[in-house]
Amino acid sequence: MTTQAPSSHVGLLSARMRLIVASALMLFVQLALIRWSGANLVHLSYFSNLILLASFLGIGLGFLRARKPRDLGRFAPVAILVLIAFIFFFPARIEGSSSELIFFTEVKPTGLPTWVTLPLVFLVVAFAMTLLGEITGRAFLAFIALDAYRWDIVGSLSGTVLFTVVAFLRSPSWIWPTVMLIAMILLYGKALPILSWLAGLGIIVLLVLESLSPGVSWSPYYKVTTQDYTNTNPPYTAIQVNGIPHQNVLDAERRLLIEPLYGRPYERAVDNPLRNVLVIGAGTGTDVALALSRGAQHVDAVEIDPRIQQIGVEKNPNQPYADPRVTTYIDDGRAFLSRTDGEYDLILFALPDSLTLVSGASQLRLESYLFTRESIQEAYDHLSPDGVFAMYNYYREDWLINRLAGTVEEVFGHAPCIDRFTAVQSLAVMAIGKSADNAVCADTWERSAIAASGQEIPAPSADDRPFLYLKDASIPQLYVILIGLILAVSLIAIRVVGGPLRQMRGYADLFLMGMAFLLLETRSITTFALLFGTTWLVNALVFAGVLLAVLLAIEVTRRFSPRRPWVIAALFISLAVAWLIPNAWLLTLPVPVRLVVAVALAFAPIFCANLYFTSRFKEAANPTAAFAANLFGAMIGGCLEYLSLLTGYRFLLIVAAVIYLAAVLVGRRLGARAAPVGA
Repeated sequence: MTTQAPSSHVGLLSARMRLIVASALMLFVQLALIRWSGANLVHLSYFSNLILLASFLGIGLGFLRARKPRDLGRFAPVAILVLIAFIFFFPARIEGSSSELIFFTEVKPTGLPTWVTLPLVFLVVAFAMTLLGEITGRAFLAFIALDAYRWDIVGSLSGTVLFTVVAFLRSPSWIWPTVMLIAMILLYGKALPILSWLAGLGIIVLLVLESLSPGVSWSPYYKVTTQDYTNTNPPYTAIQVNGIPHQNVLDAERRLLIEPLYGRPYERAVDNPLRNVLVIGAGTGTDVALALSRGAQHVDAVEIDPRIQQIGVEKNPNQPYADPRVTTYIDDGRAFLSRTDGEYDLILFALPDSLTLVSGASQLRLESYLFTRESIQEAYDHLSPDGVFAMYNYYREDWLINRLAGTVEEVFGHAPCIDRFTAVQSLAVMAIGKSADNAVCADTWERSAIAASGQEIPAPSADDRPFLYLKDASIPQLYVILIGLILAVSLIAIRVVGGPLRQMRGYADLFLMGMAFLLLETRSITTFALLFGTTWLVNALVFAGVLLAVLLAIEVTRRFSPRRPWVIAALFISLAVAWLIPNAWLLTLPVPVRLVVAVALAFAPIFCANLYFTSRFKEAANPTAAFAANLFGAMIGGCLEYLSLLTGYRFLLIVAAVIYLAAVLVGRRLGARAAPVGA
């Protein structure tokens, strides 16, 4: 028996299309908020998981509201306008680094304190997503549970594809509220309140003004702002990303006079033939131009951000990307290293630091896998016998320099050259030859001397724990406080909005499944980021793959109704296989084979987990409450993801398996209470 949604008569769509469009809108806005908020609120890009957790809470609350007589979903644009205005007018004050964790920035702290801004952002995002979730929840009520879930996933997949297209086209920010307003018109038609019309148009106007600001453009990762300084000596173009100074574009030799660190690798690589040079973090091309001016016969220039590289093509006075000796790759540096067969006389890691996280992971930055022990080993393996490896940056903390120098020493078997330029922000260059004789040092990093001076030498980061900027295996205090606030606010919000928790008590197993599923999704995202790169496209394909695996599980359940004991057995077997096969082995496979094996290992547990979920969800007497319970579980799973800072990503499979075991046991108890023996 179906229950008609209270607002199903409004809008321009059939019940099925209403659910698809509502779900697509919900996911599209969630992804847009993660991208736009991180671009405009200093360092929120380092806390993108905050918006994801707020979205889970809000959507769950919206589903709990779905049976309420008054439809508040029609006012969703108003809530989003409040969020946009808050971020515009109340920037966060977040310190650039601490003794525990480094954030790369040169922006002085301004605005409200972290502990005020981030919880407020969490609340406003949760409120906005509650209204969008309510629209989807009301559309749910027109279907039986499994059909509702089916069309919800179709909509979510559509929203993911649409956002991927927007990112691919590097569309200006006003596109996403335009898409939102069109979807709201389709959903509500003439019933859309004038206040929502005005709010939607207000957001579009604000973001059109943002897009018309001089020098503003978008890459798949950042809001990029350029400013030309033509009256200075030398003239240059300044680039900011997400409001933070990132690069300056000017003549390479003039740059070298200002910042001599760029030439130091060549001074250390004496008599290096420079037949083939690899620059990772090529950016706007300064490092590439210097390599050419030093006699490089060929340069492979790897840059992850297509917009930054494009600015180099347009603005760099040396025009390095137009030189026939240069081959450009828009790719992740670690992924390029794992795929190339090239041998290089010089490999440069040229300031490859990012200001954002990989979407869907709480601590994985774009360059995290580039600085692990395994990555440095790959760089070593790609050096010619005469080869030299070098990297330079503003490292902010001495312990980070020591970690990297210790990693390089461990891989190469001898100590690197170290050149320090200033105590401020620990600007340094490290260079090391494949053979100790390949590099001539002015100063050598000495482990014993560093240890004797009382400085810390943290252990190298590894592919399983790629947390370069986290000094120790710990959960920083800032994260602990935020998680505590999130959980407290969420419990209060669920109680206030949803009423007594007993309506979800019968779905405790679905709550546990949500926790475990989020950990599986995180594991998939981080695995594919390692195997194929931290690029936006890889990330988008993983999200789409997860949704396709869920949709396939729904279709299998609808057509075949597999027996639950067999499904549970398949789930734990797939988890065990994924645990037993290490990523290090996958990296040794040819890329096509690696892709096939990675898809099987990553998505088999997700498919089996959703067979289990759908077999249970289709029995739900109250689908919206059941789905809300699952979403709240996913939010808790997002908090549990921070355990990876202590244990590494691989251990998340163990945590997920334990939670699924608890779900099985709880489900059996609930089933025994609800049905007679033998039912």
